[in-house]
Amino acid sequence: MARRYQIYDVFTDRPLAGNPLAVVLDAEGLDNGAMQAIAREFNLSETVFVLEADNPGHTARVRIFTPFAELPFAGHPTIGTAVALSAQRFQGASGEQDAVVVLEENIGPVRCGVKVTGPDGFAEFDCPRLPRALGPAPAHDAIAGALGLSVGELGFENHAPSVWSAGVPFHFVPVRDRSVLAEAMVVHANWSDAFGEDGAYLYTRETEGHDHAFRARMFAPMHGIDEDPATGSAAAAFAGPIHHFDDLPEGGHTCIVEQGYEMGRPSLIRVEMSVSGGKLATVRIGGRAVRVAEGVLAV
Repeated sequence: MARRYQIYDVFTDRPLAGNPLAVVLDAEGLDNGAMQAIAREFNLSETVFVLEADNPGHTARVRIFTPFAELPFAGHPTIGTAVALSAQRFQGASGEQDAVVVLEENIGPVRCGVKVTGPDGFAEFDCPRLPRALGPAPAHDAIAGALGLSVGELGFENHAPSVWSAGVPFHFVPVRDRSVLAEAMVVHANWSDAFGEDGAYLYTRETEGHDHAFRARMFAPMHGIDEDPATGSAAAAFAGPIHHFDDLPEGGHTCIVEQGYEMGRPSLIRVEMSVSGGKLATVRIGGRAVRVAEGVLAV
């Protein structure tokens, strides 16, 4: 069967930057093994398979695979798929078009607001779960050993390592500055002792863009991703440590996180947060996506 697919670069406004994503548009009839094999064939950080929605009021059911496993939720697949499906809907229309897309992911329905012009666009989604702390971080020497850093290079201001999840767990590791961030690497022999099977999201306040709030890198070697150029699910959970350590006041807050620069895949992730009664009330993740390729799978 011929199955259409598209490749999008996500969290960027230009091709060959951001985080690449494969979207298989005709996924009906594929079983788990076939989806996993196709994701391994694309060998991108994630591949999305689009299916008919269970709820007729929703846009589509989607399943998200890394080359090694299925995920309950991921940010750049949500953004890229929302833009791809909206671009299909408005194919041939002139000017900017607005849409609301609801994707049925394994974590639950994810609502997205989308603006598209031709095949490209911007999307933002309401995080289906608010960030929650998952307990104490590993010892600093274990964290440093897994990242090729020294203990003295960890942390800045009052930010300390922490563990949070907004659907997918991550270890959040603040580092002193951009030079330390650039030096970090995966030390495979020490990884599981520090982080188990989880990814590590390193961040610093020092940025390249003057209007950006943080610079980050994300490593997830146990999922076959030594480094990811843009990680929306981690950015969703990152709202937790931002609120916790920066003690955000009541109201709305927006910050731009830059990621992927060390890989030559610069990405910009928009994180919107609202605080009510001293607690995070909402988190939204947004970014642009551009189509760079399309084709047909003969499987």
